[in-house]
Amino acid sequence: QLQLVESGGGLVQAGGSLRLSCAASGRSFSGYNMGWFRQAPEKEREFVALINWSGSITYYTDSVKGRFTISRDNAKNMVYLQMDSLKPEDTAVYYCAASTGWVPARDEFAYWGQGTQVTVSS
Repeated sequence: QLQLVESGGGLVQAGGSLRLSCAASGRSFSGYNMGWFRQAPEKEREFVALINWSGSITYYTDSVKGRFTISRDNAKNMVYLQMDSLKPEDTAVYYCAASTGWVPARDEFAYWGQGTQVTVSS
């Protein structure tokens, strides 16, 4: 089992920044590709960003490219999502997830955190 706990969410004005953190414990963290997903009210959970096990490869959904940056620190069992130039449409619960594959789809991720709320005011 891999346990994931997100933190760092909050309320921010449009144009502002937040940094989300995800702490992992349990099985070998460095063996997993890590992703961030988000779910807005009454919407499906959607993919946001993905990073490979070593941190050398990243992938983003188009709507966050150039604004969000995913990173990881395997020595600390942490993954991060730096969110800049935030927009009201970024408002959602953000989830950290772990996968052994490289497909940015919900079903490919076996382990999930409980989520952290991000609210961007206009």
